[in-house]
Amino acid sequence: MLRSEPLARPQFDPYVSMPALTALRTAVQAGDWQATGAFFDSLTDEDDRAYASSLVSELDGSERFLERVVAELPTAPLPRTLLADRYVVIGWRIRSSSRAQHVSRDQFRQFHTWLRRAEQLLIEVCAEHPGYALAWNARILSARGLELGQSEARRRYDRLSETHPHHYAAQSQLLQQLCPKWSGSWEALHGFARERTAAAPPGSHTGALVAQAHIEHWLELDSGADDRYLKDPAVRDELLAAAAVSVLHPDFRGGHYAISSHGYFAAALSLGGHHAEAAPHFRALGNNAASSPWSYLGDKEAAYLKHRESALAKG
Repeated sequence: MLRSEPLARPQFDPYVSMPALTALRTAVQAGDWQATGAFFDSLTDEDDRAYASSLVSELDGSERFLERVVAELPTAPLPRTLLADRYVVIGWRIRSSSRAQHVSRDQFRQFHTWLRRAEQLLIEVCAEHPGYALAWNARILSARGLELGQSEARRRYDRLSETHPHHYAAQSQLLQQLCPKWSGSWEALHGFARERTAAAPPGSHTGALVAQAHIEHWLELDSGADDRYLKDPAVRDELLAAAAVSVLHPDFRGGHYAISSHGYFAAALSLGGHHAEAAPHFRALGNNAASSPWSYLGDKEAAYLKHRESALAKG
């Protein structure tokens, strides 16, 4: 459950907005594998497991703990997958989020070294446990970093979707691969978001892919063209339809991705000037926020406060 309070400054710390996650951080920082494994065992939803893995991967020094566990439990899939996720994050931090032309040769060398270490672990896990969603999800990201191409990234996603056809975390990973900046196309990007949204059960997170795709498209447009793009009534109507079958549907299940899912709709609608339509998402969020997509707007806290005020005044 999200922590809800009277409206104030947005909280970007997931451990504050979802206090139950602090048990995972405490276990990892204490080097307690029994508690760490038990936390993952308590998560029955694969998206929640993917989110938890992403949190572990961001904890500085967690690789030392996980390397020890892998040495002690060499056949267990979870320690190897968490360690691989951590290696990928270490590599991406070295690479940085800059476009390729601004990344040095040495940065790329170190980046690929860490990703190849992750790949070795993940290949083993996927060979031994073909339906292990957590590992396949990590392999979609490593495929992008190693520039293995659209076909290989899609193959990995398809393997995961054989057993988990509505895995939102993996869909979000592939969505990035389909962006033109990663040799994809706008047609492929929007087509995938629409296709998966249409196929998803009502109340799933998948509809947020539509908002993610429009935000990605908006980011690549020149000034002026970007505003016109999100103000387009056709874009607005598509966002509203996607929200209606996902995060605003009566069957929406919430979960750890609820903050970012609502956030993408709130941002896309607000940037298009559709403030009243953004209001339900801000009401659902309260003071909770995720860095994406708000960090795309400069000062993420200022952007959130500005758009929330406009939305709640109109809706």
